[in-house]
This record gives sequence, structure tokens and C-alpha cells, in this order.
Amino acid sequence: MAFDDLTAIVRERLPDLKGPVTANASMKPFSWFRTGGPAQLLFEPADEADLVAFLEKIPADWPVMPVGLGSNLLVRDGGIPGVVIKLGKTFGEIEILPDHLVRAGAGAPDVKVARAAAEAGIAGFAFLRGIPGAIGGALRMNGGAYGGEVTDVLVEARAVRRDGRVAVLDHAAMGFGYRHSAAPEDAIFVSALFRGMPGDPAALLAAMDEITRQRSATQPVNTRTGGSTFRNPPGHSAWKLVDQAGCRGLRIGGAQVSELHTNFLIASPGATSADIEELGETVRARVKAASGIELHWEIKRVGLKGPVAERQGRTP
Repeated sequence: MAFDDLTAIVRERLPDLKGPVTANASMKPFSWFRTGGPAQLLFEPADEADLVAFLEKIPADWPVMPVGLGSNLLVRDGGIPGVVIKLGKTFGEIEILPDHLVRAGAGAPDVKVARAAAEAGIAGFAFLRGIPGAIGGALRMNGGAYGGEVTDVLVEARAVRRDGRVAVLDHAAMGFGYRHSAAPEDAIFVSALFRGMPGDPAALLAAMDEITRQRSATQPVNTRTGGSTFRNPPGHSAWKLVDQAGCRGLRIGGAQVSELHTNFLIASPGATSADIEELGETVRARVKAASGIELHWEIKRVGLKGPVAERQGRTP
């Protein structure tokens, strides 16, 4: 069984909507694990104005969740009630501006932003090469890698709130911390303005190539994974704690702790999101027992547990 179809309500309220709306849309293409249930309603706005109109007109009690490239997303097997917003190519533009400024859409892949900045001779963005996601997600969690974080370069972020209001959040309003921002939970980022510094394009591209080499050598980059599973506790490396707890290669169902990097979980063909989440929770319990340290998920887990068939007729 599937969720109730909400498309008729959307079409009645928004007859001029430009972007497509899809009922019971598979979320597997939007998660690097390639697991999980459907979104009750998937909306792909044509542009910012389309997104604003949609959020203004849909019922206020419908849950809304944006998704990017899905590199750190685990969609549970019961699917996601309410609306999933997927930002497409319109939100992927990258603009090089004077004074070493870079404007990027929230849907722009981090790696493309890093390369555009490097080719323009703007330093400070190479760390984005090590983050397999899009700018929207990097803003939400202060994405970082290889010694750099979004907080180091962000000037301001532009977002649309749940009621359709457009907000511009300066650096202070983002409230950045380690893998965290204090931006409003209902803010859907649409773009951001960054400032770098002068750099040599050849040297910057070489630094990015080195990050690529390091990632390929130390991380399971060509597998169905969600990136770093757990945040590093203060003073510790999550992967070392997982390894010391004897979890390297641990399997549950179709999910496995990577042999190459123990802070990565891998989904084999046939794996379920329940397998992955149970494996993660098992790792957390073993690390707690072995070291007394509690690991916290860095991967975002969303949706309902259990098959959607058990939730017939569920609406937001």
C-alpha cells in the first residue's frame, strides 16, 4: 500500500505551479544508500518563486523536508510522510564575483563549487572537494573536511521559510558549531554567498587532486554508503573507537561496517534501511561498552520505520 495521494490538493491550490509534483515517489535515487520507502509527495520547484508559491499555498500542517544529493541521508523503510522538496538544476548555478566572492545555488555539488573557485584563482574552497554533497546540506551542517569548514568562507545564506517568506541569514545568524548550524529548522536554503582569498589556480587544483587521492585511498568512495556515520567525539576519532570496539567488517543483514574506514557503513544489494540503522545502533552500543563514549549519528535518518504497507492511509 502507499500513502494518500496529495497531488489533487496541490493542483487545486496551485494551478499555475511550474515544477512537477509526484505522489509516492521513490526516494532510493536520492540517497546514496539506495534504500528506503517513498516520499508521500515529491516537489521539484522550477525556481525560487515556484518554491515560495508552493510553501505559501499548501496546508500549514503538512511536514516539509528538503533533500540535496543524499550523500548523508538514510530514508527509513516506511517512507516520508508529507512533502519532500528536491532542488534541481535551477538551484545548481555557480557565479564568480569580484573581490573573491562566489555565489552558489543550494543544489550545486560541493566539488563543483570547489573547482569553479580554484579555476578562478580563489583559495579557501578546496575542503569542499572532500564533502560528497551539495551546498544546501553543507550549510545546514557546517560541512567540513581536510582542515576547512563552511563557517570559514560563508558570508550569507538565502533561504525560504516554511510559510514562503524569504530570509537572508548572515554568518552570525547561522550559529555554526561542529557539524551543526543554528539556522531555523524550517529554512530551505536556496543559495549562499562565500568569500575566499587570492590563490594560484594550478596550486589550488593540485590541492584538490591530492584530496581526491587521499579519499580514494582511505574511504570506500565507490560503494553505496552515507559518508561519515558518526561525529567525532571531542578529543577522539570515531573510526578509532569503532575499530577498538571490534566492529571492523561487522555485518547485519545487507549492511556492513567498512573494512577500509570503520566510520562508514556500506549497503549491499538487497540491504534495507532497517539493516543499516540497526548496524549503526549496534556499533554505538559496542563503542559505549568498550570505551564509555557515546557516538552520535552524523548521517541524517528520516521517515517512518517499517514497511509503508503497514501505514495504509497515513497522511501528514
